[in-house]
Amino acid sequence: MGNGNHEESGLSKSTWSDADFEDMGWHDATIHGLSVQPTDDVLPRLLLDLDYIVRWVHPVPPATHFSFWVSPATLVFEDVFDLEGDLDFKGLAMDLEIDRVHRLMTDDARPNFAHCPLWHIEGHAFELQFRSSGFRQYFRQTPRLVSRQALSYAERGGCSFTELGFS
Repeated sequence: MGNGNHEESGLSKSTWSDADFEDMGWHDATIHGLSVQPTDDVLPRLLLDLDYIVRWVHPVPPATHFSFWVSPATLVFEDVFDLEGDLDFKGLAMDLEIDRVHRLMTDDARPNFAHCPLWHIEGHAFELQFRSSGFRQYFRQTPRLVSRQALSYAERGGCSFTELGFS
């Protein structure tokens, strides 16, 4: 597992978990791929390949637009159940951009699942809700300073669900 950090962007480590949830924010992160992965256990995993915005950089005049420190990342939710979602694409735009990720503690009458929060990924044209015991997020590359909120296919190395942080 990588333990890299990137001082320039402010990224302190390359692997994060649900213990870091309060310090993370997925606003405007672009999802490039989604996979439900079976496991040897009863419950599957949910993997998201995304471009995570590590830091928004305010423009310095005469510039008028933000720039962004962005890294391709794999977000893995463990022990997933009660997965449901909705897509609402209109027109030509088919981007999956996250608005917010919510973690809600709810009562569950099923004793084995009482410890699993409800996760709600709210997007600009989609939403996902599911129960999961937690997540890990792997930043696969050092962040790049770019003028847009997502990396090109070539910059990010294509679509990937690699679970290894950069060193």
